[in-house]
Amino acid sequence: MPPASEELDLRSRWVGPLPLVNAVIGRLDLIGLLARHVPAHHSQVVEPALLLGVLLRNFALSKDALYAQADWAGRCEPHLLGLSADQLQHCDDDRLGRALDRLYQADRASLLTEVAVRTVRVFSVALDELHNDSTTVTFSGDYRRATGRMLHGRRALRITRGFNKDHRPDLKQLVWVLTVSADGAVPVHFRLCDGNTGDDQTHLDTWRAVRDIAGRADFFYIADSKLCTRDAMTAIDAAGGRFLTVLPKTRSEEAELRRWVREERPAWQDLGKRPNPRDPDGAQDLWRAVQSPHPSAEGYRIILYWSSLKAERDAHSRTEALDKAEAALRTLADRLAGPRCRLHEREQVEDAIATALGDRALDWIRVRLTQRSEETFRQERPGRPTPDTRYRRLVTHRWHIEWHLDLEALHRDAACDGIFPLITNDRHMTPEQLLAKYKYQPCLEKRHQQLKTVQHVAPVFLKNEGRVEAMLLIHYLALLVHALLERWLRLALKDAKLTALPIYPEQRDSPAPTTDRLFETFDHLQCHRLYADDRLVRSFAPQLTPLQRQILDLMHISPDDFAPA
Repeated sequence: MPPASEELDLRSRWVGPLPLVNAVIGRLDLIGLLARHVPAHHSQVVEPALLLGVLLRNFALSKDALYAQADWAGRCEPHLLGLSADQLQHCDDDRLGRALDRLYQADRASLLTEVAVRTVRVFSVALDELHNDSTTVTFSGDYRRATGRMLHGRRALRITRGFNKDHRPDLKQLVWVLTVSADGAVPVHFRLCDGNTGDDQTHLDTWRAVRDIAGRADFFYIADSKLCTRDAMTAIDAAGGRFLTVLPKTRSEEAELRRWVREERPAWQDLGKRPNPRDPDGAQDLWRAVQSPHPSAEGYRIILYWSSLKAERDAHSRTEALDKAEAALRTLADRLAGPRCRLHEREQVEDAIATALGDRALDWIRVRLTQRSEETFRQERPGRPTPDTRYRRLVTHRWHIEWHLDLEALHRDAACDGIFPLITNDRHMTPEQLLAKYKYQPCLEKRHQQLKTVQHVAPVFLKNEGRVEAMLLIHYLALLVHALLERWLRLALKDAKLTALPIYPEQRDSPAPTTDRLFETFDHLQCHRLYADDRLVRSFAPQLTPLQRQILDLMHISPDDFAPA
C-alpha cells in the first residue's frame, strides 16, 4: 500500500459489453479489412480504420453523434477500442469525418462482399434461404446539394422524397435494401439507393450480388410483392434461381383467383394451427392452402392460402371502412343542405363523394346524386311589406345524395376474407413448406426495426451525403455484429441443451435472448485503477456475476478479455 502521505486517486473506465463486440470484430478481422480498403497516410496520427472501428463499436452500443464520440471514447477502456491512451485524445469529430470521407471514396462494394464471404465462412452461415426487404432512412433537413452530384469523383446518392415507410412523406429519404439469411437472420448484403427508388428496381441487382457471394444460384430468394415482375422473375428463373413472393392485387391472376374461390369453392388443405404472434395467449391461427389450377402468365406456380385471423382482420377492416365512409357521407349531405355550401358543379360534388368513400368503400356503397330546386321570395325593395309590395322569385338548385349498401358486392368480397396468394417457380415444395419459408420474413423486418430503434439510425447529424453513405455502411456492420452475437449465443444455448437463460429482469428466463438484452446484462462493468501521485498502484478487473460467467463460458469468450490492459 502507498504511504499515507501520498494522494490517492481511483480512476474508472467503462468496459461494458465491448469485449463481446470485439469478439465478433476480431473473428471477422473487420478492422483489418477496413485498413486494406481505407489505408492510412504517413502523416496521420490515428489510422482511419481505427477511427472507423471506434464508430462501429459506438453504433453497436450507443449511437452518438460525431461530435460526442470523443466524450464516449474517453469514458471507455482505450485498448478495447483498439487505441492507445495517446491515440484516444485524437478521436475528435474532424478526424472521424475525414475517415468517413476516405471510406466513401473506397471500393465499398468489394469491402461488403469480403465481409459477407468472411461471415459465411467464419460463422458457418447457411445461404440456402435468403430474405430481402427494404425500408427508408428519413432525414430532417433540406439537403439541397444531395441531388446525385459528383462527389470525390463518383456519383453520390440523391436524398429526396419518395414513398416513405416511416409515414413521413414531408421529409427526404434514402432507400435501405437489406438481405438476410434464414440462418439467424444474419445480414449478408445491403445497398443504398436514391430516395425515390422503387422496390421493384432493386431486386435483380441484389439477387446477382447475393449469387456472387453464395457462389451458386439455386438458393431460395424470398421478398415482398415488388419482386413479382415479369423481368425479375424470368431473369432469376432463367439463371437457375428459386424465388417466392406475394402475388400483388394489381395482377390479373389475383382477380381470377378470387372469382375461382367464390364460384368453384376449392378443396382446401388444412395446414394446422399456429400461435398468434400478436397475442400468443389468444386464439390460434388456423391455416389452409390450395394450389391454383392455373399458373401465372409466366407459367409459375400459384398457391392460395387462407388464415382465420386474417379473415377476422379483413372483416373488421371492412366494417371500419364502411362506418367511416357512411359518417363522411352524412357530413357531406349536411354540408350540401346548408346555406353556405359552395359545391355548385356536379364534378365538385362527385369529387367530394369519392373522397368520402375512399378507395375501399367505393365498391360497397352506391350513391345516387340528384339535384333539387328550392323556391324563395324576396321583396324587391326594403321596408315593411304592404298589400302592394312586389316580390322577386328566386330559385336555388341544391344537390342531394342518397346511398345504400351493395349487399352483393359485400358478400362477394366477404367470401374472400383471409386469403392471400404466393407465387414461386419451385415445383417440389409442399404448400406447408413454402408457407414456413415465407413466414420467416418478419425476422428480416425485425432487423429494420433494430436499425431504427436500437441503433437509432435517425436523426442523421451529417449534411455531407458522402459521409452519410459511409456512416450507413458502418451502421450495417453494427447490425451484422448484433445479428452474429445473437445467433452465436442462441446456438451455444442449443449446443449446451439449455432451453433458456435468466437474462430478463428478476432473473426471468428468455428462450431466445437478443443482443440488446445481452448488452444490458454486461452494461454496468467497469475496470478501475488506483493511482498514488499519478503513479499506478493497482488495477481492478470487473467483477463478473455467475450469469455473466455462464454466458461467456457458453460463447467460449475468456473473462480475461474484460481485464484492464
